[in-house]
Amino acid sequence: MAKPLTFTDSNFEEDVLDANMPVLVDFWAEWCAPCKMIAPIVEELANEYDGKLKVGKVDADTNMNTMQAFGIQGIPTLILFKGGEAVERITGFMPKERLVNRLAPHLE
Repeated sequence: MAKPLTFTDSNFEEDVLDANMPVLVDFWAEWCAPCKMIAPIVEELANEYDGKLKVGKVDADTNMNTMQAFGIQGIPTLILFKGGEAVERITGFMPKERLVNRLAPHLE
């Protein structure tokens, strides 16, 4: 079963921007209640799209450079990267079905 990867300031460029497949990044924090609500959905996506989509998380409290680089002001924020570019941005909790509907056009 695939699990979300851990992205940090030091590996973000290599693991996300230079990736050869789309990458969904969940910007989150331990103290954030909506982050905890969306976490199981992110885990399901990592498993269901294994091989088609790389899924990972960035801890907002310990990776400030990445947070600032992408203008993250509210969490959870999910950004889908494709070819090193942010192609979809979702801020706040969203049910899985709506989340998949936003991501699906970019994964075909």
